[in-house]
Amino acid sequence: MGSERDRRRPTWLVTRLRHERGHWDVYARRVSIPVEIDDLAAAIEEYRWAYLLTVRDDMRPHILAVTPIWDGDVLVMSVGRGTARNAAVRSSITLCYPPSHEGGYSLIVDGDASAGVDVDDGSTVRLAPTAAVLHRPAPIGAGGSGDDPASPRSAR
Repeated sequence: MGSERDRRRPTWLVTRLRHERGHWDVYARRVSIPVEIDDLAAAIEEYRWAYLLTVRDDMRPHILAVTPIWDGDVLVMSVGRGTARNAAVRSSITLCYPPSHEGGYSLIVDGDASAGVDVDDGSTVRLAPTAAVLHRPAPIGAGGSGDDPASPRSAR
């Protein structure tokens, strides 16, 4: 039941979009789709793991693959001491869940971090989500995407 396109969309989003819009025309053109914090737990169920992005002392990004789990309203993940320190010093962090299939959406979750070091359990980071968005590359030929040879950005 449902089209191939429907089967590639996250289940929670298919239901929501059908209810709100009743058609797919808007969705088919969208590169970014905001995700309400109240819908985030359902959205995350579509993904298995994420990249945690923190910032080092030299202001370079530090990226780590993690498997966050919910603990109430926060996402908790095990990390190394350096990542925990990064999150403690610069508490604006991001999770990026990669697409689960070709043509799918990444789920990007921004949040405020708290970090801790437990002697028995190691280091953890707790992320309180503040914003989330589903994002995918623009289709080839979309204006300004850089994928279209006729695009002004490609001509540089």
